[in-house]
Amino acid sequence: MTPHLSLRHDEARRRAALLQVSSYDVALDLDRGEREFGSRTTIRFTSAGGPTFVELQPRAIVSAALDGRLLDPDTLDRGRLPLQTTPGEHELVVEATMGYRNDGEGLHRAVDPGDGKHYVYAMTFMDAAPSVFACFDQPDLKAPFTLHVRAPRDWTVIGNTPATQVEPGQWELATSQPLSTYFVTLVAGPFHVIADEHDGIALGLSARASIARELDREAAEMLTVTKQSFDELHRLFGIRYQFGDYHQAFVPEFNAGAMENPGCVTFRDTMIFTSRVTRSERVGRATTIAHEMAHQWFGNLTTPVWWDDLWLNESFAEYLGVRVIADATEYDDAWADQAYARRQWGLIADRSPSTHPVAGNGAEDTTTALQNFDGISYAKGSAVLKQLATRLGDEAFLGGTVDHFERHFFGNATMADLVASWERASGAELTDFTHEWLMTAGVDLLSLDRAGGVVRRTPPAGRPGSRSHAVRVAVGRDEGWAISDLVVGDAPAPLPNAADAVVVLDPYQDSWAVTHLDPASVAGLVTLLPTTLDPMVRAGSWTSLLNTFHDAELAPSALVDVAAAAVPTETSDAALVLLRDKINGLASLAGPVSLNRLHLAARARGATAAPRSELQLAAFQLAVRTCANPDLLRGWLTGAELPTGLEVDLDLRWLILARLADLGATDRVELDRDLDAEHTAESHVAHIRAVCSLPDPTAKAWAWQHFTGELDAPNYDLEAAALGLWRPGQEELTEPYVERYVAEVARTVAVRSGWVLAEAAGNFFPRTSLSERTLDRAHELAADESVDPGIRRAVVDQADALARRLRTLQTFGRAG
Repeated sequence: MTPHLSLRHDEARRRAALLQVSSYDVALDLDRGEREFGSRTTIRFTSAGGPTFVELQPRAIVSAALDGRLLDPDTLDRGRLPLQTTPGEHELVVEATMGYRNDGEGLHRAVDPGDGKHYVYAMTFMDAAPSVFACFDQPDLKAPFTLHVRAPRDWTVIGNTPATQVEPGQWELATSQPLSTYFVTLVAGPFHVIADEHDGIALGLSARASIARELDREAAEMLTVTKQSFDELHRLFGIRYQFGDYHQAFVPEFNAGAMENPGCVTFRDTMIFTSRVTRSERVGRATTIAHEMAHQWFGNLTTPVWWDDLWLNESFAEYLGVRVIADATEYDDAWADQAYARRQWGLIADRSPSTHPVAGNGAEDTTTALQNFDGISYAKGSAVLKQLATRLGDEAFLGGTVDHFERHFFGNATMADLVASWERASGAELTDFTHEWLMTAGVDLLSLDRAGGVVRRTPPAGRPGSRSHAVRVAVGRDEGWAISDLVVGDAPAPLPNAADAVVVLDPYQDSWAVTHLDPASVAGLVTLLPTTLDPMVRAGSWTSLLNTFHDAELAPSALVDVAAAAVPTETSDAALVLLRDKINGLASLAGPVSLNRLHLAARARGATAAPRSELQLAAFQLAVRTCANPDLLRGWLTGAELPTGLEVDLDLRWLILARLADLGATDRVELDRDLDAEHTAESHVAHIRAVCSLPDPTAKAWAWQHFTGELDAPNYDLEAAALGLWRPGQEELTEPYVERYVAEVARTVAVRSGWVLAEAAGNFFPRTSLSERTLDRAHELAADESVDPGIRRAVVDQADALARRLRTLQTFGRAG
């Protein structure tokens, strides 16, 4: 893979001062086969005069001309074609041969294994646009785009603007509103398309032909959420959606949850559910839909000048996505669901060595910026905005937001611009707030000093700060919970009448802080949590339990004690999904007895849940993940011992097969046979994970071939292989790959880049090797400045998680 230079902030500032871009005209030829496509870009711009460059990542330049004067293709250097400009207007025309990608970036081409049909989509985010068309690739050089597309005759073409097929295989797209380069998309292939309309806005949905039936089944719910969200966002802002039609394309092998391209949002197509799912997954899809819709204002209408303000996009979309769904749709429990699904993600990121501020995050180049699309920019930023909305009140909070949009309509803006709008709307001075909550990295710890009868705030090491936390506290006894208000700042806050009670701090997510449980509260939750009805108190209890466990302040056995008692009465499938997804980490620290206790608790919840309910499904999934009895798993697989109300659909079948593979109770032959019986995109990925999970040297070697690039694996295949490689209980088999990881991870820059480069480095980290030697080797790797910064960032975070697990073992030992 040819490396390219990452754009630096200082370079972007100089180029923005030099250029104004008038328009892009892009012609793409997608009918040249499966590996390459043609790209012809005409850029009209005005220059103040002087040297600059245009970004381009081609297979080959056919021709390039500035104002009719041919440029030397050999001057292309690491993705940059130099330009010498004079004052005035210019026209740059670049024709190139480009390569399709399979890493979810650029123009990604995927093959549906179910029917062999091909699909492409453009993901032009963060350094990827130049692999599709020539461009000045920075967010503050917006311009209208006009696209012309040649495609196979049986394909449908969809983009940021309505597309018209002017002759067979030839599509013309209308000129767009001014867009940053990273918003430009194209979705093409034999898609199944559904059309609708709401409030004067043409709506569309599309997905692969092989899941057309499922899209038809799910469309009504998704369109209802879309319509309700549009109504609520229009009500909140008083500014209508500005980008014409609104299409939602569900595309294969998509890296993120979704991307907010104006007029054509792209989603991972696993959100078109092909098997039964939990309510938590439906809430997650709904909040993602609303999140991307909020981006049409935050990010698309008004765009950050540079990536150090990416929170202006993501934090707002995260906050409004949940708020809109909770207030305007049937999923009024979305805030409780977010507590399970997102809060831990952000809290863990904010107390890792790679923590960074929400705003002004030090994104000096695009490579650094890409690494900051994490739980801090999303979950923490959302929590901070929720605090600010409470402090200012909706009139000032939303009034300032609308003022911000109106002042920077179709333009770019900074944090200072937005804060000034809030200050004008509220009359409040927000310097202290922005400094402490947006510009200061790290997260405070709130903990109960039971002996002193106070709640203490402990700031992160090296960042003392003086944040004040206005929270609610749940104080529990046998008769139930009492909720009280508390403000915790530099001085300890007295908490009366709590000496003999269970104390859960900030269960309603009023602030952003790590909350710990003291030993007496953990012990009390064993009896109290099973009878707790308030969904936020339950969610807050689980959050504090996992916080305390992550920080090596809670024994694995104590966590299992609470879980084994609470799971049989759990009322939220989101809690069961959270535990299901935490099993691998817990299994490294807890033995078979502890896992069996969770298994029995999950089966007990499944036995009392209503047949065919989401709770029953989530409980069964947790039971499968913790089952150590191959005979029972086989009984479930055949349906002979399956609980009433459950059916072995595709997802459940592969969940059971993956667990059998973990236990060494199946083999490659059976897994291949099951794949052949129903070969879909979903079973293809599940099969890779299951095969790589086998406790077999050949299976582990096959997984490693995915990592090194010996096998040219698409992004989802790569993730599945990593998840299968490192399985708890297989440490003896995988130990040789610890040193191989340290030796070979840096070389993966030759086979992948961008998002997938760092993701693969994190996913293939030897997470099950709980030894000081592994930790030392990880630290050595992270300190090697010759290693790609995205890889180093992933290693730093994984090493921190490993160090915490080692501290847990050293402090408490392994649970039985």
